[in-house]
Amino acid sequence: MSAAEPAGTSSWFQRFLLPGFALKAVIIGGGYATGRELAEYFVPAGPWGGLAAMLLATLIWSLVAAVTFALARKLGAYDYRAFFQGLLGPGWIAFEIAYLIFVILILAVFGAAAGAIGAATFGWPEWLGSLLLGVSITAVVAWGTGVVEQMFKYVSILLYTVYGLFLVIALASFGGLIGQGFASAPPPSGNWMAGGLTYASYNIVGAVVILPVLRHLTSQRDAVVAGLIAGPLSMLPAILFFVAMMAFYPAIGAETLPSDFLLRQMTVPGFHVIFQVMIFAALLESGAGAVHAINERISGAVESRGRPALTPGARAIIGAVILAGCIFVAGRIGLVDLIASGYRFLAWLFLAVFVAPLLTIGVWRLLRPSPIPPMETVS
Repeated sequence: MSAAEPAGTSSWFQRFLLPGFALKAVIIGGGYATGRELAEYFVPAGPWGGLAAMLLATLIWSLVAAVTFALARKLGAYDYRAFFQGLLGPGWIAFEIAYLIFVILILAVFGAAAGAIGAATFGWPEWLGSLLLGVSITAVVAWGTGVVEQMFKYVSILLYTVYGLFLVIALASFGGLIGQGFASAPPPSGNWMAGGLTYASYNIVGAVVILPVLRHLTSQRDAVVAGLIAGPLSMLPAILFFVAMMAFYPAIGAETLPSDFLLRQMTVPGFHVIFQVMIFAALLESGAGAVHAINERISGAVESRGRPALTPGARAIIGAVILAGCIFVAGRIGLVDLIASGYRFLAWLFLAVFVAPLLTIGVWRLLRPSPIPPMETVS
């Protein structure tokens, strides 16, 4: 395992902003980009309660990311297997199992979201949108890391450009309704703290998924600052999206695709299609990343036994099998129920195998005066 880059070779962007942008890329997924997660966990608390819950989640992300980044640098662990071997010892396999459940669930959510987008935008049957996403992911991951990395690059440019335009058009189209929504809103309702805690807990796993980008850190100060910045960078687009949603509170909370609902109020039909295509591209990016990680894990295990790396055909078959199961789950359960029930289960799971050990064992190890030698990557 290579160490962090020497001081002076990493840019300011790589040290302080890149981790936050990477964390946001992991979190945005299907539910964030479509607004469904925001409707599930924040809208029930009302405009002010929803904002309070989002600020709570932001603080949790910043705290957990700062501790995670600092511990990863101290352990010299820049992938999640090495990190959890250092944190949990023999118990590291517990996170591996939890992460596998996470991947299965998010792929099911992506499949359900793609089906809902196809139905809402083009009038397709929902299975067709899910199938198109599955075929697209399989095609991308079949060709390995190079193609996956190129996809990340170009989809990211598309995503940020279109999302920025969405916010501008929303404010121009119904900015007055947004102001009225907040002015007439009652005090926070419901258990807004529970919404913020749940949302923060299942998403913060992204802090260990992005450990490879931490190689640019040059000091523990870099790690802490990057972690503290990562929370606001990850939540800011969601807060802006939530503010736009409040123009139609409380009815928007029942929408399967709040983004689609808002787009229909903008009376810019061409942009409606562009935005939904962008969400599909985001699903492709996130889904391909998840499947590619599994392919790389299997390929590494095969190569460690002296066999050749996975061929494109083998990668495609593995991806197709994984996606077929996940899309079946999506078709049987649906986007709303997947996010409402599955993500709450993940929140408790990651609290148990990641957040609680990190804030106890991890903090203790960080505060120990004696240095901890770098961990070797577990194959």
